[in-house]
Amino acid sequence: MGFEQQLTRLFGMSKKTWERHANPWSVWTRYLTPPFIVAAIWSRFYIGYWCLIPLGLFLLWTWINPRCFPKPKSTKSWASRGVLGERIWLNRKTIPLPPCHRYMPNSLAIAGGLSVFPVIYGLYVFDLQATIWGLGLMYVIKSWFFDRMVWIFEDMKNHQAYQAWEY
Repeated sequence: MGFEQQLTRLFGMSKKTWERHANPWSVWTRYLTPPFIVAAIWSRFYIGYWCLIPLGLFLLWTWINPRCFPKPKSTKSWASRGVLGERIWLNRKTIPLPPCHRYMPNSLAIAGGLSVFPVIYGLYVFDLQATIWGLGLMYVIKSWFFDRMVWIFEDMKNHQAYQAWEY
């Protein structure tokens, strides 16, 4: 089982959960979560271990988020298509992707994972500039990755397995 599948399992992403996560409200409210997580960790300087309460709440929100919105009325939004593209990308070993999508998403996923290090460093030493720079880098890479997922969806939406996903 690959890393992505393990992460999907950790988050308990069933078919129904993925459908609900395709709601743009789910996408955008989750997209806004990292600065709050960073702020909760940063607050340890001011409130000590009490920072674990907001941190825990924001981490819980990250898990609850895909479950608390209804299935979208339409999947024609950029946000919905990105989530559907992620599902397709995660299924790439079963249904292969076109050659133009085989390497870039992996490169962006790795870059996204590495972009967390400036944030961690900044939070560890209370360097606001490094923290903000790292958070900005995370958002640029995540947005690029997500846009790539939209592209994957557009290229694969006519495949028999995915045709019903667009409505």
